[in-house]
Amino acid sequence: MAIEKVTDIPSDNVYAYALSKTLMKVSSPVTVGLYSDCHNRINMVLKNIEVHMNEEAKRREEKCNKKPRPRSITPSISDVLSLILRLLFYRPVWTEQNQNMKNIRYLFVRFSAWHFAGSDLLWAGLIMQLSKAIQNSFGKLQLGLFRIVQHDKEKDAGKKKIEDIPKNWRSKKLGCIPIWALILIGFIGSLVLLVPLVMFGFPDLKGHNEGEKVEESSGYGVLEGFAIAVLGVPAVGALRFILLLLKNLIFNQDLKIRQGLDNNKVSQQLGLMHEVRLEMRLLCCFIHFMEIFERRRIRVVLEITSLDRCTPKKIVGVLDAINILLSDSESPFISVLAVDPEVLVRQVQQAEDCITKRDSAYDFLDRIITLPFTVPPLSNASKSSVFENIVLGQSEISENISLVEAETSALGDQQRTSFSVEDECSVKYSEPEEEQAIPFIAKKRNTETFSAAELNFEEVDKLTESAFSYITSRDKSKLSTYISGDTMSMRRIINSIRVTIMIMETSKLEPPHPENIAAWVILVDRWPCRLSWILQCVEDDQQSDEICRPICAVDNTKKLWDVFNCYSLELSIIAYSVENFLERDGDPELFEMFLKNHFKFTVEDLEKFKFCTMNLNYSIKNELARIRGSRRLKRAGRSAFQSLSARTVMNMETKDICQELSKLKFPEKYLETVRENFIDGKTILLSDPKDLRQVLQMTLGEWTSFKIHFLGVIPSNHPAQAKTLPNATNPEVVICLSGKGQ
Repeated sequence: MAIEKVTDIPSDNVYAYALSKTLMKVSSPVTVGLYSDCHNRINMVLKNIEVHMNEEAKRREEKCNKKPRPRSITPSISDVLSLILRLLFYRPVWTEQNQNMKNIRYLFVRFSAWHFAGSDLLWAGLIMQLSKAIQNSFGKLQLGLFRIVQHDKEKDAGKKKIEDIPKNWRSKKLGCIPIWALILIGFIGSLVLLVPLVMFGFPDLKGHNEGEKVEESSGYGVLEGFAIAVLGVPAVGALRFILLLLKNLIFNQDLKIRQGLDNNKVSQQLGLMHEVRLEMRLLCCFIHFMEIFERRRIRVVLEITSLDRCTPKKIVGVLDAINILLSDSESPFISVLAVDPEVLVRQVQQAEDCITKRDSAYDFLDRIITLPFTVPPLSNASKSSVFENIVLGQSEISENISLVEAETSALGDQQRTSFSVEDECSVKYSEPEEEQAIPFIAKKRNTETFSAAELNFEEVDKLTESAFSYITSRDKSKLSTYISGDTMSMRRIINSIRVTIMIMETSKLEPPHPENIAAWVILVDRWPCRLSWILQCVEDDQQSDEICRPICAVDNTKKLWDVFNCYSLELSIIAYSVENFLERDGDPELFEMFLKNHFKFTVEDLEKFKFCTMNLNYSIKNELARIRGSRRLKRAGRSAFQSLSARTVMNMETKDICQELSKLKFPEKYLETVRENFIDGKTILLSDPKDLRQVLQMTLGEWTSFKIHFLGVIPSNHPAQAKTLPNATNPEVVICLSGKGQ
């Protein structure tokens, strides 16, 4: 890990606030990958997100001056009666006005996968939790009425048709007459006909002759039958409606799913998934109906936690459910997948029948995640504060303890960000004593406190639109050349640009040029492995600077392409170990053209973007760090035995090899053999050591000395160094790594 300045790292609340503002901008459905290796930090970020999103929704409603105003979230008796009448006699009309409502309501649903880990189908528990939360929020009666009198499977299966009319409601009609009018007319007619009969009864037939009596009695019989029919048909209809309503209130979808899970024949077939899909479509339509009634948009934020603790098969089932059931084009769901990315990738990689040989766990996740958001690692100050809290008597970090508070307690007077559980509604900053402590912060803080509402959202939107314009306009920039044709990748880039700009504005950082922001996000999305390699190399150089300063101080003006070019040979040597990561990267020639010609980012730029880069999965960088660390152990062995470095050997020519052999006092015959076979440094490093020894015809002692000097110490149980390179069947891996002209 790099030696960072504590003031360079924004607090967790800043990340939560930036993500919450981004989620309010993006269109649903969206699936967020909230990545962190600390579950406590994930929980705190989720809590802060809920606070900020609810506060923003409340602020919007307070500023709303349009009439009619949105209805109260806690309905009154009149609102309930009005809703029932709308459900029974009206259908909503989708217009441009009600589809672009500014007011919004968020319904947060927390799904802890670990609590449902005992279920055979974990995704079914997720759907049950979601259905139950919607019922509790809006009411079982309302949902049951919607299921009976509003939902039409055939009509609601298609997309909403936007109409250009001022009204939001249209009466249900039978023929050309509204149903409510027919019921009212029937009710009044029944009263007019039946009330006199009930009050005065039928006329007495005594005093008439038998013939008249029979004729009139038959007429009165018809009249009685008509009266019974008038009363009976509505009664039967009302009874049927009541029975259906009771059935939906008692036997809801949760019970159907449980019965399906208990029946192995059903759960193993498509029947259960089809039923669940229909239920999810019904819930979506119900939420759209409630949007028109409440006069606000409604978004359901599904927070999925502890998924990385479950078995691979169940994890894949939940991911498939998110991708299949919750990603309809008109779905109002925002899915937040809060996990440790390294554990998740390992579990998905082990799942049977999940990924093909040409696929990887990262590719599988990329098809689902539309907004990757990685919370950077804890700063040194944060780790010290958390450790201090544990020393003071807590065996572990409680979920109720804000890591933001722990972090800010160690920032001291330079920069202080306070966040309390009792008052979670504002983000506060204090001006640093020395502005030089954060060299890339140029905006002066005018006040001691910074409230979330004080952000200049017009400036944020302007920067965002400007960044987008450099991608869409081929005349202004070359960025369109580098974006992928995959629509999921495009959505990730759009969302990541928004959240990057939001973090910069929230952290009071001077944002770079909009084109550079867009270029950086594209660089991270298209070449995550190569960029992670550059990050790791820069961090290692910074650590070396701390060890032996000022001999090898890091040059912040050094271009990232030069960094990559300097260490590309090392990456080519370990290419076989990181082949899965490299396959995620785009065209290597485009990568070279991107950094070498069009966007010449430097190490200083990398430091500016480092803690605003949310769409980079740090699990790749961590794996590269482990591989590079193991190689450093070998280099330590070289130093102990005074061996030549791999880079030195690689640049040696045949005459240089002969000079080294002379220094080691090898016989002249070996020097002649080296000249006859044109053995240079590349030959020594890249050929099989067994073949090399056979050509040189050295004794065991001579070969050991030669190997230690040129190849370093290779344990006997470790495969030869040449074996770590890609085999002959895949030679292009080495070529594409080193780039052109190397």
